[in-house]
Amino acid sequence: MGTTIHGGEWIIKEVKAADVFIPEEFNEEQIMVRDMCNQFVDTEVLPVADRIDKLEAGLMPSLLEKAGEQGLLGITVPEQYGGLGKDFITATIVAEYLGGGYSFSVANAAHTGIGTLPILYFGTEAQRNKYVPKLASGEWKGSYGLTEPNSGSDALSAKTTAKLSDDGKHYILNGQKCWITNGGFADVYTVFAKIDGEQFTAFILERGMEGFTQGPEEHKMGIKGSSTVQLYFQDCKVPVENLLGEIGKGHIIAFNILNIGRLKLGAATLGGARRAISTTVQYAKTREQFKLPIVKFGAIRHKLAEMAIQMWVGETALYRVSRNIDEMEIELAAAGKNLSESLLGAAEEYAIECAILKVFGSEALDFVVDEGVQVHGGNGYSDEYSISKAYRDSRINRIYEGTNEINRLLTVDMVLKRAMKGKLDLMGPAMSVQQELMSIPDFGADEEGAFAKEKKYIANFKKCILMVAGAAVQKLMMTLNKEQEILMNIADMSIVAFHAESALLRLEKLTTLKGEAATSIQADIVRTYIYDAADAINKAGKDALNSFAEGDELTMMLIGLKRFTKVAPFNSKDARRRICAQLVADDGYKI
Repeated sequence: MGTTIHGGEWIIKEVKAADVFIPEEFNEEQIMVRDMCNQFVDTEVLPVADRIDKLEAGLMPSLLEKAGEQGLLGITVPEQYGGLGKDFITATIVAEYLGGGYSFSVANAAHTGIGTLPILYFGTEAQRNKYVPKLASGEWKGSYGLTEPNSGSDALSAKTTAKLSDDGKHYILNGQKCWITNGGFADVYTVFAKIDGEQFTAFILERGMEGFTQGPEEHKMGIKGSSTVQLYFQDCKVPVENLLGEIGKGHIIAFNILNIGRLKLGAATLGGARRAISTTVQYAKTREQFKLPIVKFGAIRHKLAEMAIQMWVGETALYRVSRNIDEMEIELAAAGKNLSESLLGAAEEYAIECAILKVFGSEALDFVVDEGVQVHGGNGYSDEYSISKAYRDSRINRIYEGTNEINRLLTVDMVLKRAMKGKLDLMGPAMSVQQELMSIPDFGADEEGAFAKEKKYIANFKKCILMVAGAAVQKLMMTLNKEQEILMNIADMSIVAFHAESALLRLEKLTTLKGEAATSIQADIVRTYIYDAADAINKAGKDALNSFAEGDELTMMLIGLKRFTKVAPFNSKDARRRICAQLVADDGYKI
């Protein structure tokens, strides 16, 4: 096991390459699971993708059952409840490699995540024994009702009510839920309501309960094959033994499950991006214009290479965090924590990173499919080509599991809250950055050792975050939470810096394992990403500083920002051409 860096600590600590997990370290079983997921999408899902999109009755439930037969629905469910009891990294692999299955991946993610985990982690032993084995096998399908017509991002403003019946045997639910994934065919629903209109609480509902009905299927822009309905509760009788967790503690279930959901969504979006890149590379190799395959043109090469860069960097951060969660889970279990306390505690510890992964993955996929349509030209706008479906299906990912705006705000909010509670020493490092700004820059000899220059860049990127965030906290104090634009700037700096560091650590570890000659394309990816990251961090930092600092203080910090985002000249055009050449040689994304 590596040296565990706690959530958010990467901002103030140097992480060693030996302590991160990289995809090249999948063990035999994990490679087998990955291949099984790929095969499932290729043989079971893609051949019927059009039928899925037409919401053919019974088709999606039957696919979930097939996935259940192969053990894919119960990867992390303990064996005593009918699952395989595998580690968190293996669960992440399943989320990623089933992520290329369009609407199926949405139904699967909802079933295995928000459909199953609330009962597994918060249910009584009787509730677990009744529901979890049937959810893990796919015999029963799971769903989750949180969102309401007037409560989206503000989930706790829900209007659905629950009242204990006079005989004390049932809770009577009244209200409605909307945008409920798998709602049209699920057997089991985790639904949130306020007891006596006040105490936000979770309940387990079953299809067919008296007073529980559903609306027709929604017609959506994308993920058309995913069942999405409204749920209605009219004096719906829910047995008291179906109350989930504690009264008034529904928010703990909702928010903790979201942490895992965000990481898994980050994984699924990258799985979709992986397939979309390969589809686009193959098209660019065969499509000819001006008597040449379009992949010979620099403009197209640039696009394909940038897709690969986003994918490689995103996947790198994903497995870095998955290992962190895995190790923390083991640590908590060893300290005597039970199943739910271990995994939820681990996911909560890395809630900052889960939010970062969700934002990056969903925006990387949107970039990949958008450029994919562009490379396809007019054909990309035709339903005959799968890239158009990928484009439509991608858009929802920036909205659900918390919008990317909410996740950006949360990223900074969680870091600052940890600092206030003394869990994260931000002030010490922020003060030393301020002192460094006042001192004369050290233009001494260059550092030595592998990747010394890049390591210095990453350390400087972190200084930018500390400088801007520290100054914002000092200047704005209690009003900072109202300055969403500044918080978004700081979040953007953090997302880019975290991914830049992850990419460099993977490259360093890979080079140790395989040697420099075997990792030249990966080195091109990392150096191009860091080169672009410097400008992105500079821009976000500048926008933030210009909006709250002034006079000499502003001048000094802008000079500091410029110093900390200075990188050596780098020929990114040639690096991208080499990356694209690798994609062409591999006939898709296999870096």
